[in-house]
Amino acid sequence: MASAASGADNRLGYWWYAPPPVAPAEGPDPDALVKPAIPPMAELATWTPPKIRKLIEQQRDYAATVLTVEAVSDFWRLEDFARRKARAFAGVTQIAMLQHPELNSKSANPMVGDARDQLLAQKDGVRRGYLRAHGNEFALVMFSRSTCGYCRVQWPIVQRFQDEMGWQVTMMDIDQRPDVGSRFGVDTTPTTMVIRRGSRQRMVIATGVEAYPNLIQTAYQAVRLLTGDIRPEQFLTGAGEENGFFDALANGPVSSSDPKETTP
Repeated sequence: MASAASGADNRLGYWWYAPPPVAPAEGPDPDALVKPAIPPMAELATWTPPKIRKLIEQQRDYAATVLTVEAVSDFWRLEDFARRKARAFAGVTQIAMLQHPELNSKSANPMVGDARDQLLAQKDGVRRGYLRAHGNEFALVMFSRSTCGYCRVQWPIVQRFQDEMGWQVTMMDIDQRPDVGSRFGVDTTPTTMVIRRGSRQRMVIATGVEAYPNLIQTAYQAVRLLTGDIRPEQFLTGAGEENGFFDALANGPVSSSDPKETTP
């Protein structure tokens, strides 16, 4: 027994001492070369994709280490199984898309040339009509500098927006009016911004040179967002796509921060 005067006090309870700790047993080396056990294909077919992927990776590493024909062949047999599994999934997916067209993007975005051209023209008409209807409520400002070569390219594009949509369009040189650039948080030129008249609402729709069709599309989405016609989650929902395949909120909320409905 250890005495009370000993330097190391190991006394615990009635027996006055604690047994020495047992050293933990060493586990298997995670990097040790182990030949994976490949089950019969009938059993492999019941495995989940993550489990199959793990086995393929193990067999790949084993085959790359031993470099035998048998090991490499086993790896490619597993790869072939995964390929056929993916092919089968794609086949069943095609049947599901035919039976449930609401899950298929082709129902809302046809790929055939004539139908697609007609759809794009219809969407363009919706965007232009919406923007013209809000021409008295919003304005477009392009922030520039006299030394900005890209600004000279972007300005005619912005002017075309004024000609076709009937909006007021202004070019603001932030070197001559640094207070305006600071107030709107603009330092990069050209920057094009939608501003709502009589309010503090505004939104950048282009930084740098932007093509005219893209400028129309982004302005359309920005105005819809600022007027409350769409929510931020629907910013990629195009003209005429509300409550359809491409509407993120068509079938209910998609975010945990989405406001919950309350019952009275």
